[in-house]
Amino acid sequence: QVQLVESGGGLVQAGGSLRLSCAASGSIFRINTMGWYRQAPGKQRELVAIIASGGSTNTADSVKGRFTISRDNAKNTVFLQMNSLAPEDTAVYYCNVAAVAEEGLRYRSLEVWGQGTLVTVSS
Repeated sequence: QVQLVESGGGLVQAGGSLRLSCAASGSIFRINTMGWYRQAPGKQRELVAIIASGGSTNTADSVKGRFTISRDNAKNTVFLQMNSLAPEDTAVYYCNVAAVAEEGLRYRSLEVWGQGTLVTVSS
């Protein structure tokens, strides 16, 4: 089974920075994409940024230029560096991983969500 553990959330003032981390563990054969989503109270969950195995990225317009996604393939970890944070960035941030898990001689594709980490930005 593949599991995700998120860390790095917290309370910051507007203009501050946070770095989120998400580490995948388990019987992982390959990780294809890793991404960050967020959900504010009363709003739909939205994609923040995603990174593919080859390193290509896609970032939402609302955070472009402020947030940067990266990954450490050797550690199966994805990061989200968040700079110039604003109150509208307040949300629960979820890590998402699309991976191939190894089960003996069998392999299965699966998508896994992290537990979520709360980011609160005060004005």
